Amino acid sequence: MEHASLTQLEQRLMEHVKTLYPDVNALNFIKECLDTFGIQPDAPPPQPHRNPWSQEDVVLITYGDTLRRDNEPPLHSLHDFLRTRLRQCISIVHILPFFPYSSDDGFSVMDYTTVVPTLGDWEDIAAFTREFKVMGDLVINHCSSRSLWFENYKTGQTPGADYFVEAAPDTDLTQVVRPRTSPLLREVATASGVRHVWCTFSHDQIDLNFRNPQVLLEFLRILRLYLDKGVRWFRLDAVAFLWKTPGTSCINLPETHEMIRLLRLLIEHRAHDAVIITETNIPNHENLTYFGNANEAHLIYNFSLPPLLINSLVTGSCEYLKKWLMSMPPAQQGTTYLNFIASHDGVGLRPTEGLLSDWELDALVSTMQKFGGKASARTGPDGQPKFYEINISLWNALSGTVQHGPDNLGFARFLCAHAIMLALEGVPAFYIHSLIGTENDDERVEHTGQLRSINRHIWRGEDLDAVLQGEGHPPKVFAAMQKLIAIRRRQKAFHPNATQYTLHTGDALFSFWRQSQDRMQSIFAIHNVSDQPQTINLAELNLISTDQWFDLISEQIFEDRVGQIILRPYQYIWLTNVRL
Repeated sequence: MEHASLTQLEQRLMEHVKTLYPDVNALNFIKECLDTFGIQPDAPPPQPHRNPWSQEDVVLITYGDTLRRDNEPPLHSLHDFLRTRLRQCISIVHILPFFPYSSDDGFSVMDYTTVVPTLGDWEDIAAFTREFKVMGDLVINHCSSRSLWFENYKTGQTPGADYFVEAAPDTDLTQVVRPRTSPLLREVATASGVRHVWCTFSHDQIDLNFRNPQVLLEFLRILRLYLDKGVRWFRLDAVAFLWKTPGTSCINLPETHEMIRLLRLLIEHRAHDAVIITETNIPNHENLTYFGNANEAHLIYNFSLPPLLINSLVTGSCEYLKKWLMSMPPAQQGTTYLNFIASHDGVGLRPTEGLLSDWELDALVSTMQKFGGKASARTGPDGQPKFYEINISLWNALSGTVQHGPDNLGFARFLCAHAIMLALEGVPAFYIHSLIGTENDDERVEHTGQLRSINRHIWRGEDLDAVLQGEGHPPKVFAAMQKLIAIRRRQKAFHPNATQYTLHTGDALFSFWRQSQDRMQSIFAIHNVSDQPQTINLAELNLISTDQWFDLISEQIFEDRVGQIILRPYQYIWLTNVRL
């Protein structure tokens, strides 16, 4: 086959394959990739710069077994809860890894092709896809030490014999960026003698060797299966660490970006509505590179948002949050941000590098510890431990302030945080526990020995039903969240790609302006992030005098366009010229 006779898809694949695998027969390997993934060489390309999302899209992040009822598979229980209570709020469901695993609550995968029987089966996943868009995890950097692949590696059999990254113990790996404090290499007895394998995260999570093209083919088979099962949104877990080259940082390497471009190319040609999200818990300027030139991730996690927003609300100053927002480039059409402020993991602190000083970071960690949180560390370049993550439920994290400790404003503070998230450019994602204000689960931490368990509570169905009908804060949070989401979903100015400008209204008021893509609707989103009343002068906003202005939250009409508004502690207004 002459290169001139290649289809456009084959020509684009050729560029990626030659970069990643210069020693393979590129033409043969391209054919193998297409055959493995089930794509014809002349498959039509997706429409470029298309936004397969709108202001109506809201993500729910949850484990498959967060909700358990007697004599029912957890996926059934979860589906029933979403269908009956959240169908009008949620459009995308991120079901965290539902595969057989050996540790890390699913992120140490033993078998990528089956559903954990105690959760349900593939038909249960298919049931979700008939009512929601489903996001699935592609745990691509590593797999379980108890997987068939690793068992085969130890005995020298295939598949698996050459699927893992090895390094001699005397290799200089001092430049490697670490997310953990555990030793990078694990000694393993194999049929060929003692070997040392690479373990970025834990000794149960063995890093896969993507220098071997057969590993890529394995993941193409896995992705094809997920697409066949109806999964369309793909979260590439820990993808920043994918490619290893000793003597480098082994994070964000050019080959990693090349691999993401290759995967996106194939996935989009197989399913035009497919979406790739990169999970890269790294400093903000590095995270932004995963958009590529609108040819890598469709969405990137806004990892700097959680720590900066929490910091703003507990200090009463949005100085650093505002500076960050002003530095964020508008996402190109066909790309956007995934905004979240809580997840199954803790609050990552690497994304604050260059944004918060060491003193400010220490104050934040100390405050979270006073609110019942824990702090985990990683090994820094100097070999010393550095704060990596705060483990705490969002409800507890926002239970008070740095200056005064816990107070009675937690509910207002909690809603303000989510109002900000919902109003920002991007697609909002709610951790299921944030929808009900679940508190720290210290008992689960004691049981598992894992700090992240503090925010991974498992609800018994009858207990959750009782709590949502009780007198505490969960029913109030649940109702308020649904109301906020419903308002957001009607506003064209809250489209993930609508225009956004940061406003200068002082450090206690976090404010920005959104405008719909047809320029018909404007929203001034103004949030008091302090525990003191704050005044906003409407004259500063330059409201168009011919428009009628209306607060979407209070439903108050503002006839006086140059008057003042006094915002209570943590009160917010979404001032718009179009009532939807």
